[in-house]
Amino acid sequence: MNKNVSLAIIFAAASLGSSMAGTLRNPFANISLLDSSRVHDLDEVVVISQPKEFQRLRQQSLSSSVFSSKEIYSLGVRDIRELSVFVPSFAMPNYGSRITSSMYMRGIGSRVNSPAVGFYLDGMPLISKSAFNFHTYQLDRVDVLRGPQGTLGQNTEGGLVRLYTKNPLNYQGTDVNLGIGSRFYRNVEFANYSKFSDKFGMSLAGFYNGQNGFFRNTYSGEHADKYDEAGGRLRLVAEPTDRISLNFLADYQYVNQNGFPYGMLDAKTGSTAMPNTNRQSGYRRNMLNTAFTVGFKANYFDFTSTTSYQYLRDNMLMDQDYLPQDYMHLEQRQFQNAITQEFALKGNHAVGGFWHWAFGTYFSSQWLKTDSPVYFDDDMNKMLSSSITAYAYNGMLQAMAKRMGEQAAAALIQRMGGCKIDMTMSTVPGLFHTPTTNLAFYHESAFDITKRLTATLGLRYDYSHVAIDYATSASVKLSEDVMGQHVDALVSTYLNNKNHNDFDQLLPKFGLNYRFSDDGSNVYATVSKGYRAGGFNMQMFSDVLQTELSASAQSAHGNMVLQHDAQYYDNISKTISYKPETSWNYEVGTHMNLFNNSIHFDFSAYYMQISNQQLSVMAGNYGFGRMMTNAGKSYSCGIEACLRGNAFNDHLTWGVSYGLTHAAFKDYIDGEGAKAVDYSGNHVPFVPMHTIGGYADYRFDMSCGKLKSITLGANVNAQGKTYWDEANTYSQKLYAVLGAHADADFGKVLISFWGRNLTDTKYNTFAVQTAATGVNYTFAQLGNPFQCGVDVRLHF
Repeated sequence: MNKNVSLAIIFAAASLGSSMAGTLRNPFANISLLDSSRVHDLDEVVVISQPKEFQRLRQQSLSSSVFSSKEIYSLGVRDIRELSVFVPSFAMPNYGSRITSSMYMRGIGSRVNSPAVGFYLDGMPLISKSAFNFHTYQLDRVDVLRGPQGTLGQNTEGGLVRLYTKNPLNYQGTDVNLGIGSRFYRNVEFANYSKFSDKFGMSLAGFYNGQNGFFRNTYSGEHADKYDEAGGRLRLVAEPTDRISLNFLADYQYVNQNGFPYGMLDAKTGSTAMPNTNRQSGYRRNMLNTAFTVGFKANYFDFTSTTSYQYLRDNMLMDQDYLPQDYMHLEQRQFQNAITQEFALKGNHAVGGFWHWAFGTYFSSQWLKTDSPVYFDDDMNKMLSSSITAYAYNGMLQAMAKRMGEQAAAALIQRMGGCKIDMTMSTVPGLFHTPTTNLAFYHESAFDITKRLTATLGLRYDYSHVAIDYATSASVKLSEDVMGQHVDALVSTYLNNKNHNDFDQLLPKFGLNYRFSDDGSNVYATVSKGYRAGGFNMQMFSDVLQTELSASAQSAHGNMVLQHDAQYYDNISKTISYKPETSWNYEVGTHMNLFNNSIHFDFSAYYMQISNQQLSVMAGNYGFGRMMTNAGKSYSCGIEACLRGNAFNDHLTWGVSYGLTHAAFKDYIDGEGAKAVDYSGNHVPFVPMHTIGGYADYRFDMSCGKLKSITLGANVNAQGKTYWDEANTYSQKLYAVLGAHADADFGKVLISFWGRNLTDTKYNTFAVQTAATGVNYTFAQLGNPFQCGVDVRLHF
């Protein structure tokens, strides 16, 4: 086992043991393990309307994890990336910037384009993958559902994440949270929840969050990962009658950060250097998500309508060579407007009967404009000049050597003035309009065959229209001095065209659930189909243009404008498009309530067959940017286990989780002809084989003055082994990260001292290979090292 993993587990055990040592009072005196402690399904405690579900999560035929606001705070979660490490088979690494929302669940996911995991905020589906990675605060609950969830949402082939904010009709008062920590971490949150009557409530919340960062750019001395972000949220809830409910949500966030702190990875030693780039990468984003939900309860059914408008404008700068040399850099500006509309009709469960049903329709339309110029800088032009000079010289040398020999030919070329070509690539502008429309109809029925056996049948029809309207160009200027002759040439190319594709799919679901005890314990089996639509790669146009210009420049004389016919544009369309991904998920599992409901045990085992798996790889010949491609066939199988419980009269709260994921290619040949590479049998990259999480909190009740209790807690998470490329040539071994906190509760004031990565474990959260400079380098981002701080929470 990795040394850091061993140290972390030992430290966690020691911390938990010391926290229960009884220096303040003996927690074991006259207390039985099976006392009045009881673990509640959060669905029992937190009442949230689910317009498409008939039963609580642990009574359904699926694998899920649920986190309460208390658990979210105890784990120190500030966004879903930090929560994902405590969910089996779920990886959302903390790297890059807020634009990077790479999520992998059960071996399915990608870094670009369509996500494989759906995101919902208070019933609103978030459309843009660039919006998934945001600061989370003042949450009431988070659900993570694993496996295809076609009935519940779009792009949920791998799973679904649902976030819920606090309802002012259920929770009132004012919360103020203040935090300060090492690396000048700072956090301020304010929220007021007001219930003006039994029928109307309002919440208003805001935050500021910032940090100087952990990594310095050795070229400039600047912090490579510092950030500042702020935002606000308004929620209005009204229930004018017993039948009607109205809910309005508006959430705005702004972030400004230095990003992509990638350092060179030494493959021999496994060490990763600090970032060292002549241009500091960064990211800025303005994001507004609004939703209006109307609910109506009739005698025999519940009707829900959710309408949303989503706005996003951002600006990214990336030094694409990640080096102190000036090869190339990219700017990308996105401007998005999106609307969604969902209608759901569900049979009223209170009516009874053996048949429970839900129907619905979903529509979304996204208008996305992306302006992404690529800049070829001085060192790139020097490299290109050297390459084309060598190509031209060798061509002349070989031709002349046939007549006079190689030495005589070389001498003649030198006497006649030699061969020198200066090649200058222009900036490659790129303007892309990529509208997307989605329409879906879904139905799910649950039949109570007996009092304990329930069968579920679901079907979703999904239609997607994806389009691209692109305008891009490039030119190369040549100054040629060849054997006494001087020629200036300018080769230009312009691409301007439109393409679209239409995709549709039927997504069935079959499930059986058998409740074998009166406390709700059950076993289940389910078969479901997953899907995400295809699309277009706009990231690879600079590579396409560079390939075309380099080929033409070798024979250019004078000015030349390259012409493109319909066949050429048809080839471009085939080059930039990728196919839909489909999968079948076969799963068995159980939800068990043990020891008089003091422990919950959840277990699942699954096997997924995947066709045309969408993979994020480096683009084409030169590797300028990433693109989506399809592997032929792959599979993913694994197990997931979660244990959660309370003990010692609810003084001890604990939970552990484990996921084993084996994701591999069955049939994947990349390239054609002699350049084809067979990756069949290799592991799917970016997917950790093991995901481990655990936490334990013990509360000591106090009777001295205003101090009500002291809580000591520890948590640990581990991931690995994770491969970083399709060839499986480099990887991150299993590692563990330990955290701890100590809380003092004074009633209206709670003070929490916390520490993260207490053992200062060294690990990489991401790695990538690039040959953009003509040499193949590997770059990685280090995980965050040790950090500590203090938070103060006030409620009044």
